[in-house]
Amino acid sequence: MKLKKEDIRRKKKNRVRKKVNGTPERPRLSVYRSLNHMYAQLIDDTTGTTLVAASTKSKEIAEDVKNAGSKIERSRLVGKLLAQKAKDKGIENAVFDRNGFRYHGRVKAVAEGAREGGINI
Repeated sequence: MKLKKEDIRRKKKNRVRKKVNGTPERPRLSVYRSLNHMYAQLIDDTTGTTLVAASTKSKEIAEDVKNAGSKIERSRLVGKLLAQKAKDKGIENAVFDRNGFRYHGRVKAVAEGAREGGINI
């Protein structure tokens, strides 16, 4: 029986999640990529809480997202917004969780935007 594309991604996600855990000092930066939007969260896995979240739907960057040319530019904006919110909460380090997606394109742009914003990944 052939696996669906989503099932393959979930298998990769579970493989990565065995090794990547977020702590209060170094939360997990989880990225989700849908067809049109990007979502990113900083998660503390010890308590199971989301510390900071950002997406292309965030009101803070809505105007910039409209003016951005490509999805990659929008993703970089999401990373920068996430880093800015994390700095406000005193978070400087994170562990990157690509969530089963390949590390290129929009996923890579979120990580680079977070690094530009001052998060150490």
